[in-house]
Amino acid sequence: MTTSVLICIANGSEEIETVTTADLLVRAGIQVTLASVTEDGALEITASRGIKLVADLPIICVADEPFDAIVLPGGLAGAEAFRDSPLVVEKVRRMHLDGKIVAAICAAPALVLEYHQLFPLGNMTGFPDIQNKTSMQDKIPAHKWVDKRVYFDERVNLLTSQGPATAFDFALKLIELLQGRKTAANVASQLVLPPGINDYLED
Repeated sequence: MTTSVLICIANGSEEIETVTTADLLVRAGIQVTLASVTEDGALEITASRGIKLVADLPIICVADEPFDAIVLPGGLAGAEAFRDSPLVVEKVRRMHLDGKIVAAICAAPALVLEYHQLFPLGNMTGFPDIQNKTSMQDKIPAHKWVDKRVYFDERVNLLTSQGPATAFDFALKLIELLQGRKTAANVASQLVLPPGINDYLED
């Protein structure tokens, strides 16, 4: 059976986090569905830097469909759209209760997961406190905050990451969780990864 991942996108979603994650998952042979979270059901969204992205279908069309993981990219306005969407919140809640992987990056862990208390026992990371930038760190309780580029809380199947440049770490870890370390290593070998990212080529 093909592994499947749902990636939500909305106006204001962060381009790098969205496209990098989708690209690497596809390289791993994972079926990716982009679902738009818009009030009018429009498939085309304008991402955080003005780049147009086109979803496969509206979120309402896949609300009851099964997936192995759900991904919430960051981008402040995009994460706020997820936060304010009952369909997204309920989809995350149901997937969590079904033991599936919930993955969120940048602003999404704080503005969606923590805001709605979807993981009261889950530790997470998110966009950190960087000078002159809007931090999400203060929106996550200190006892739950983990200062790592990517963090997986295996107790609750929660994968979180910090921002655009950590999207490679985020996607590779998701591949490892869904398809195994060997597949993650194969995908990593196709890339020219910078120092600091686990290339999966050494155990």
